[in-house]
Amino acid sequence: MNRTIRFVSLAAFTALAGPAVAEPLQATLYKNPQCGCCEGYAAYLRDNGFNVEVKPTNDLAEISRKAGVPEGMQGCHTTFIDGYVIDGHVPVNVVRKLLTERPPIAGITLPGMPMGSPGMSGTKTEKFVIYTVPKDGKAPSVYAEE
Repeated sequence: MNRTIRFVSLAAFTALAGPAVAEPLQATLYKNPQCGCCEGYAAYLRDNGFNVEVKPTNDLAEISRKAGVPEGMQGCHTTFIDGYVIDGHVPVNVVRKLLTERPPIAGITLPGMPMGSPGMSGTKTEKFVIYTVPKDGKAPSVYAEE
């Protein structure tokens, strides 16, 4: 009898606790097959609660372009999370801001490979400027600065 009560209590607790536990967000990261810093960014996302699938590709510029990231604004890799494109080494707090605010844009980008950014080696020497990737053909604007 005690075993049955414990099992029922555990099952009830699990049922109550289950919905409160958030599933990790799925992220798909496209990167150049030879790029190591992209693997560092994937690990950074995983360390911050994302489930990351890495897809090596030689068509990275085309993937970014199709996602709406202007050529001069592209980062080192392209990640898709919850309907948004995140291009480059964008800090996770800015990614979370995007996913919380849910603005009507295609995504955000941190152009280039800034030293000290998540996944990159070195010391941060300048402010990171993260830009919007608009859906409507407008010019990108500053979304956040880190």
